[in-house]
Amino acid sequence: MNKEQIQKINQLKEIELHHAKVWVDYWIKYSSFDDWQFWVILSFLIIPLILLFFFMDRSKSLLLGFYGYNVHVFFTYIDLFGTNNTYWFYPYKFLPVLPSSFALDAVLVPVSYIFVYQWTLNYNKNYYLSIIGLSVIFALVLKPIMEALRLIQFDRGANFLHLLFGYILIGIVAKQVTNLFLFLQNTAQKKVKS
Repeated sequence: MNKEQIQKINQLKEIELHHAKVWVDYWIKYSSFDDWQFWVILSFLIIPLILLFFFMDRSKSLLLGFYGYNVHVFFTYIDLFGTNNTYWFYPYKFLPVLPSSFALDAVLVPVSYIFVYQWTLNYNKNYYLSIIGLSVIFALVLKPIMEALRLIQFDRGANFLHLLFGYILIGIVAKQVTNLFLFLQNTAQKKVKS
């Protein structure tokens, strides 16, 4: 590395450290245990996990878990892109050290997608129509409620239709990645049997 690059890296490190400290200060003052928003965010984290524990089809737990992990990863990437570029912003976090909306990214959205996927598998329903329905609920019902409660803010021209597109895209990509791995698994099993 040359001297200029090292200087830029050190500058970026300082900015990141300052950013982390500002978030902790903000969280303590406006977003911690004594604020009702904290408890709403916590419910987005805990309630879906309880429901998943009791209602997930355990005979398909590995498949559903893999699919849900795909949803989590892709939703987190889209959400980080939106928050890092200030298309939307979450003024309240579960913990200040976690990215954007951890409760949504890691739990509420993936668990909801898992239940829809499970339902389509168990009742032979159309996955894509079901995911579009869930996406409409998230983007055009839940997010407007969250905006009214000031749990999310939009900026730079972003709107609910952008979110709708993102939710649908996540559902399609997560399903295709899951299908690819199922195909690879089935192909390997056929070779072992022959």
